[in-house]
Amino acid sequence: MKRQGQAGGTNHRVTALLLLPATIWLVLLLVLPLIVVVVYSFGARAPAGGYEPAFTLAQYANLGSRLKAFTNTLFLAPMGTLLSLVIAYPLAYFLALKASRRLKLFLLILVIVPFWTSLLIRTYAWIFILGGRGLPALLASIGIDDVRLIYTPFAVLIGIVYGYLPLMLFPVFVSLEKLDTRLLEASADLGGTPFRSFLQVTIPMSLPGIATGCMLVFILLMGEFLIPALLGGGKVYFLGNVLVDLFLQSRNWPFGSAVAVTMVAVMLVTVTLYLRFTLRNRFSRDSSIM
Repeated sequence: MKRQGQAGGTNHRVTALLLLPATIWLVLLLVLPLIVVVVYSFGARAPAGGYEPAFTLAQYANLGSRLKAFTNTLFLAPMGTLLSLVIAYPLAYFLALKASRRLKLFLLILVIVPFWTSLLIRTYAWIFILGGRGLPALLASIGIDDVRLIYTPFAVLIGIVYGYLPLMLFPVFVSLEKLDTRLLEASADLGGTPFRSFLQVTIPMSLPGIATGCMLVFILLMGEFLIPALLGGGKVYFLGNVLVDLFLQSRNWPFGSAVAVTMVAVMLVTVTLYLRFTLRNRFSRDSSIM
């Protein structure tokens, strides 16, 4: 027993030493900057801009002045995540369970190819497509006039789905590809219809991929700047646009820090609730399968 205890202590020390570099890196690049932002959020704006030491809640009391950015972000970010999932899941299902190996490789290459071009260039392409000379002109040629697509929430959603669809597709695809098809065969042998097997077997087994894809897309969308700036045209803006304005243009660092801290808090609450719901739903479905 004594030797086992010594071996266990040695293993713990080795593990701690192996984790030490990553822990130091995490503290330096994540924890300390977050602490600085929290400290700044309780400060005051210096006369020439920037940060002035203080302890005040005035920055948080002023959050209502950016309410539109909060509502845009908290509506369009989940909506974009949901639309990305709705579009990505059937494609991932086809790639993982239905497509031949050659077709699967070809379609995956088509999904990856847009990443070879900058998101900025691809978003500018959507400015032309949704602008007056694009789809509105095409609709006007068939008698549908006065259609405005650019600089609207719809345009921002289109850009979000287009830009973030691969990030949703690949986790779901990997999760579905690991699905044991014998479970589907067993469900069919027990009298389950294809639709019921899909609801009770396929979706529960792919929940890890769904959760990963949704978290990747949602977290990145909460800080999105480029797509709302280009396709929203200053009329549909996210918290990322507000942070750029406060830190780089207005130089109101304390207020920008308060907005950033609030955004992080909202993300933590949302992600926690989502993961709790997902895990609970997964356990209940696993129990139903058993």
